[in-house]
Amino acid sequence: MSICDPAELRTLFLFEKLDDDQLAWLCADGRIEYLDPGPVYREGDPATCFYVLMDGEVRLTKLSAGREIEMVHTGHRGSYAGAWTAYLGERAETHYASSLYVTRPSRFFVLDAQIFARMMHDWFPMAVHLLEGAFFGNRNTNARIAQRERLLALGSLSAGLTHELNNPAAAAVRATSGLRDRVAGMRHKLAMMAQGKFDTAVLETLVRLQEEAAAQVAKAPELSPLEAADREDVLGDWLDDHGIRDGWDIAPNFVQAGFDTDWLERVSATLEGCPPQVVEGAFRWLNYTIETELLMNEIADSTTRISTLVGAAKQYSQMDRAPFQVVDLHELLDSTLVMLSRKIGDTIEVVKDYDRALPAVPCYAAELNQVWTNLIDNAVYSMAGRGTLTVRTRHEDDCAVVEIADTGPGIPEDAQGRIFEPFFTTKPVGEGTGLGLDISFRIVVHKHGGDIRVESRPGDTCFTVWLPLTRPGPDESSVSAVAGT
Repeated sequence: MSICDPAELRTLFLFEKLDDDQLAWLCADGRIEYLDPGPVYREGDPATCFYVLMDGEVRLTKLSAGREIEMVHTGHRGSYAGAWTAYLGERAETHYASSLYVTRPSRFFVLDAQIFARMMHDWFPMAVHLLEGAFFGNRNTNARIAQRERLLALGSLSAGLTHELNNPAAAAVRATSGLRDRVAGMRHKLAMMAQGKFDTAVLETLVRLQEEAAAQVAKAPELSPLEAADREDVLGDWLDDHGIRDGWDIAPNFVQAGFDTDWLERVSATLEGCPPQVVEGAFRWLNYTIETELLMNEIADSTTRISTLVGAAKQYSQMDRAPFQVVDLHELLDSTLVMLSRKIGDTIEVVKDYDRALPAVPCYAAELNQVWTNLIDNAVYSMAGRGTLTVRTRHEDDCAVVEIADTGPGIPEDAQGRIFEPFFTTKPVGEGTGLGLDISFRIVVHKHGGDIRVESRPGDTCFTVWLPLTRPGPDESSVSAVAGT
């Protein structure tokens, strides 16, 4: 350290308007430090000092996806860094927001953070009030609008989920009602059989055919609409030719179960010599069996769909799970796609290009789902209902990388540099708050130590997110700091 000269301080642009008493006060409470090349402080360390460069050269860096990115490299006298927000008190960030390095022997004027804060309050009280109002007012505004945006997104997702749940639930109700009617019909046919209209050998064969019909439904082949229509014509003609009334009504069920005229011939041969009404009753009994199996399959498919949607909703919301955990990113992406499936619609093709070898990622899972929601929602909006949405994952260095791309018209070049700014939006007035990408940026960069970037041209817009694969567990101070940014 060396003696501080008030006259030299006045040559720095920060202090050129101060009077002699103020400069003397600075020299009395501050100090001159000589630093050799190397780190001065690290991003995330407690912010204890305010540094002003007097001679030398420095570089300022920030962490991005676990790597240091150079933000400033300068030898300009008067450049400052460190605890320059100390005058805002404990409510603001109390850790260094970046890392400072000396690149050649340098000389600094240094003030302790508390002394710098006291100086600002004593000398510039009105300026401090204005700065506090701007800082905290902007933060509160961001928080309020961000909360509103989250609620709007939640409402949209809830509406979509309700719609998705309603379809399989309604299908299950319809199938249950139909199943009740078919079971009642089977009871009627059993009563007819109990009256002795079938001899024992025929009855045993019919029961065997019934079991065969039930088993066949589970392995019925998938038919195109044209193939199904052709087979229904053939089976309908066969049933009519053999005196089965309304054969065209039951032919679709036999086709859906995968049966053909050869099987119908086997049933007919088993019933040879029986009265026509008994033959028809036997075919209808087998039809009830097939319909019952088909309806039970429909109920099983519907309830499985409901269970899948509920599971996706729980995965999306991370219900009953720790905020910070190690998760498979693909589960998060899939649950988000399910939640947004109604908004995506049927006219947008979704392409998943997943690197299944990607390791699990330590993260705040529910907040990452908010990032995927914002990016996918913006992509779908830009395509106006038609295009291709691509969700890709890969491993790069020590990061998991997620790419979300769309084939929309792209982001104007003059807007790409501002796309992550709060309240900036390319959507028409009333259709966007301009906070979705700002929130995403803060979640990825500040809370996960990652990075998010965009590349865009007409027909190809891609947002890329880097997430470190190795990171310490949640730190309470960093969490509170992020909440205040």
